[in-house]
Amino acid sequence: MNTIVHNEGVRQEGINHTGRKHFLDRSITTREVIFVLALALCMTPWISAPIALMGGLIIAQFIGHPFLHLNHKATHVLLQISVVGLGFGMNVHSALKAGSDGFIFTIASITGTLLIGYVVGKFLKIDSKTSHLISCGTAICGGSAIAAVSPVIKAEEKQLSVALGTVFILNSAALFLFPFVGHLLHLSQNQFGLWSAIAIHDTSSVVGAAGRYGPQALEVATTVKLARALWIIPVTLLTAVCFKTGKQKMKIPYFIGLFILAMLAHTYFPMEAASEVIVRVAKTGLTITLFLIGAGLSRDVLKGVGVKPLIQGVFLWVLISGAALWAVMTLAS
Repeated sequence: MNTIVHNEGVRQEGINHTGRKHFLDRSITTREVIFVLALALCMTPWISAPIALMGGLIIAQFIGHPFLHLNHKATHVLLQISVVGLGFGMNVHSALKAGSDGFIFTIASITGTLLIGYVVGKFLKIDSKTSHLISCGTAICGGSAIAAVSPVIKAEEKQLSVALGTVFILNSAALFLFPFVGHLLHLSQNQFGLWSAIAIHDTSSVVGAAGRYGPQALEVATTVKLARALWIIPVTLLTAVCFKTGKQKMKIPYFIGLFILAMLAHTYFPMEAASEVIVRVAKTGLTITLFLIGAGLSRDVLKGVGVKPLIQGVFLWVLISGAALWAVMTLAS
């Protein structure tokens, strides 16, 4: 009898046999309500990528991210799905031309950034692993490159968070600055697409900035950036040799293959109505991704970056941005 009464009491409190509250009995905080409403607003056509990023930053500073432990995984998966979706709006022949145009720029910028990053890191006396992560993030594709290289050099959590924080701060600035500078200098869509793909760290901000500039800029930027992301593989192998860490697990961006398949499907088996819907959904997914990235830049993340790593990141970013801008204005039409 006592057992029955006890079990009934547990049920009334909404607790299961493991001691956890039932989902329906869980209290919802005001912070969670505000966050979910802001997230839902990003799914509407009224919120652009920069506004979504700014909204996420505001929430991070003044309200806080209630689901921060899920943020990295969510942004990683959502970005990949969104990029594959964008492939259904691109032509493979145009993409190949854009990729060939950006090939020389890519080799020169990656090599130069890694070498200069090493020198700057030594000069500022930043620990070698943090310096290398920032250099790789700037040279290739931001957080994805850092995530791929970090296990190879056996980076500590602090070194990883500092590098990611540096890159994400600069990504946020790039999303606002690049379209402004592009219009100010009257860059063509092809020029802007090349420039943003070379000089902006993360794919999310590259696509966000290029998408604001125009459809051709978006196609060029996305193609060149994803081709650039493949350099994660040789750079990671070279890193293992330089740091003498032996064979470590390497993260390869397999979703790029799905992006290529999407482009092939759209080029040779066009379904305009379906493709239009997929691309629209993909752009919405990208907007949500940028909101989540902004929401992940908490005060602790910003404070934890430190002055010297940020100086290295800004120096490399300004250098590669200026050199790439000169190159595309001189050599590309």
